[in-house]
Amino acid sequence: MSDRPTTFGALRASGWESRPVKEEVRRNAIARIKAGEALFPNVLGYEDTVLPQLENALLAGHDVIFLGERGQAKTRMIRALTGLLDEWMPIVAGSEINDDPYHPVSRHAKDLLDEMGDETPIDWVHRDERFGEKLATPDTSIADLIGEVDPIKVAEGRYLSDELTLHYGLVPRTNRGIFAINELPDLAERIQVGLLNVLEERDVQVRGYKVRLPLDVLLFASANPEDYTNRGRIITPLKDRFGAQIRTHYPLDVDTEVTIARQEARPLEAPGVKVTVPEFMAEVVAELSQLARRSPHINQRSGVSVRLTVSNLETLVANAARRTLVHGESDVVPRVSDLEALASSTAGKLEIETIEEGRDEQIVEQLLKAAILSVFREHAAVENLRGVVDAFEGDRVVHAGEDVTSSDYVDLVADVPALREPVAALCGGDESPAMVASAVEFLLEGLHLSKRLNKDAVGPRAQYRGRG
Repeated sequence: MSDRPTTFGALRASGWESRPVKEEVRRNAIARIKAGEALFPNVLGYEDTVLPQLENALLAGHDVIFLGERGQAKTRMIRALTGLLDEWMPIVAGSEINDDPYHPVSRHAKDLLDEMGDETPIDWVHRDERFGEKLATPDTSIADLIGEVDPIKVAEGRYLSDELTLHYGLVPRTNRGIFAINELPDLAERIQVGLLNVLEERDVQVRGYKVRLPLDVLLFASANPEDYTNRGRIITPLKDRFGAQIRTHYPLDVDTEVTIARQEARPLEAPGVKVTVPEFMAEVVAELSQLARRSPHINQRSGVSVRLTVSNLETLVANAARRTLVHGESDVVPRVSDLEALASSTAGKLEIETIEEGRDEQIVEQLLKAAILSVFREHAAVENLRGVVDAFEGDRVVHAGEDVTSSDYVDLVADVPALREPVAALCGGDESPAMVASAVEFLLEGLHLSKRLNKDAVGPRAQYRGRG
């Protein structure tokens, strides 16, 4: 920062050019697109749907409203937009609303420039500080968004007619930046009216003052679909002023959901402990969410957030880690028996249809079994496991669950040669005892759900036997 101009005269001499924020974002977006760089590298699953629409809106200089259910990365995309701003921006020193030295709008900046001219001090603001955000609530006021008279400044001796008595709201304080309103329908309709000028005339008017502040703001908003929220609506004139309305969606396939969950889940780290989540177990967690989004027993208007997948993956790993530590092992690999633990992280994120009230646990259990069976069919063919099924003829009983160690499953594979090939295929080259145990439990549960084996279960403990 030492080589940046610190006065208005030095700023002009440096050749710095003032650009509207939308032009700034457009220019930086074009540079990234030309360089083949992703505008939103951490947003997955939208490459062919949402992101092209968003890029069009940015290039067109439009304000945008995202419409979608909870957990669809709306806020993440909005916050990531600061990366398309210039890293540093000059303002008139002491300005509360980031006054452009070339085009000041506040009384403070205008008076300072008139008084000091080229000696007017200049501050520099980082792009991370040029973002403002407000969660819309029914008690949000015009004063919060636009501004209000500051009684402290009046008490200091200023007249009410003095513009310097104003306390600027969130929108003016984000001048020359990006402002976001989350859950816009929750904003009272009379307050939404106050945003009309911001979006069209690009100014704000405060109380009875004759002051008009021509703001330079890129406005984003998010909302749930109107047919879901009963708390409010977006008034038609306000919707008309947004240049683009973009509909978001949940991941369209299991692979994308798995990738997102692995990216977002907090890693479990402990000394001497290695965590490995087999692909088939991660797919079961993702498939559970995918099935829930298609289930007639789940209220689809409220949505099934990707947060469900992330939380379930974290819970699965946590339960596996607890089991592993109890057994004195070091390799943490989730098994089918660990899926019992997902009840706690699933219950609060699924809204059961009213007609199904009281059957929450049964519905989640059915979805989980369906997810395991679906993933099992993707990774194994029942006809290729005939030797495993045949090994259960007679009195063979296999115990499974938290109290069974990894070495017990290794012994089972040695005792049932038909298990070796399918287990090796699932392990993908990692034949550690913990990985083998996970693969064996997955195969046994898949055969049970395919009606090839019987199962007696009490909580996380189970016994598999032949159907004869």
